Amino acid sequence: MPIAPAFDKNPPMPLIPEEPQIHESAQGPRAASATGRTAPTPRPVPGPRSVAAPRPGRPGPGPARPAPPAQRAHGSAAPASPRKQNRSAPQIQLIPASAEGALDAAGEAVDLLLDSGRAPGEILVLTTGEQHPWAAHELSFGESAYWAQHDAADDVFYADAASVGRASPRPVVVVAVNGDGGDDAARVLPVALGHARALLILCGDPKRIDAALGANV
Repeated sequence: MPIAPAFDKNPPMPLIPEEPQIHESAQGPRAASATGRTAPTPRPVPGPRSVAAPRPGRPGPGPARPAPPAQRAHGSAAPASPRKQNRSAPQIQLIPASAEGALDAAGEAVDLLLDSGRAPGEILVLTTGEQHPWAAHELSFGESAYWAQHDAADDVFYADAASVGRASPRPVVVVAVNGDGGDDAARVLPVALGHARALLILCGDPKRIDAALGANV
């Protein structure tokens, strides 16, 4: 009796073509040109750049700055009121004091100014009545030495109503309304207002000061 051929329960697997090996030196499908020459190695794609330090005198990268406000040209068609237009007017501070205590109030104001960092040469002290003791002392050595200290402008200078017109402007002017004569106060205070470049400190009776200054403030 013929014997049927035996069938293998585990038939051989079909052959799978071997996967091509990729060498590390290969650069992809465009690594070699059509002529067989190796193409240049492609440059890497740069990532996000870091913020570079700004060059001297040139602004570094960053958000756009807002445009500065438009500056008003001088002599505009619609000028402001005289008080608003006078931008050089000093700040005025009033220290109420009696005629007898005006000198002490002025001295305390000078001490506070010096303690706050004001240079002594930036301060001028005026009196409408009796001279400040410092002025009386320095004038005892002669007017030449007295005014030489004024011209040096390296210390606080004290002047009275008789010499107020000769004193030069300074950033800060302190006035002691210490006299009883209304005429002297009316003559000194407007001059003090014009001499003060940044700050005018008035020590005395507020009503008397207002009457002396009038429409000047």
